Amino acid sequence: MPQFRACVSVRLRSSVLDPAGEAASSAATRLGVEGIKNLRIGKIIELEIEAPDKEEASKRLELLSDRLFSNPVIENWSLEINSSSPNSLT
Repeated sequence: MPQFRACVSVRLRSSVLDPAGEAASSAATRLGVEGIKNLRIGKIIELEIEAPDKEEASKRLELLSDRLFSNPVIENWSLEINSSSPNSLT
């Protein structure tokens, strides 16, 4: 069965306060790094998944992204899928 590599990026919605981003921005200033105007912290999930085709892989990954990897009330996510098997069609 074909394997697909996926990368899911999860970020807080722009309307949600990011305390970790604010703390990192303050720490950067204390370290002498100037000019940071907006710093937000998110997460990246990388995985490989077996599926009959890219469409099915995408369907499964969208379900995981919506219900497991992110909180849709406060976070947005984006998905990138690539083939990891030489025989799979993408």
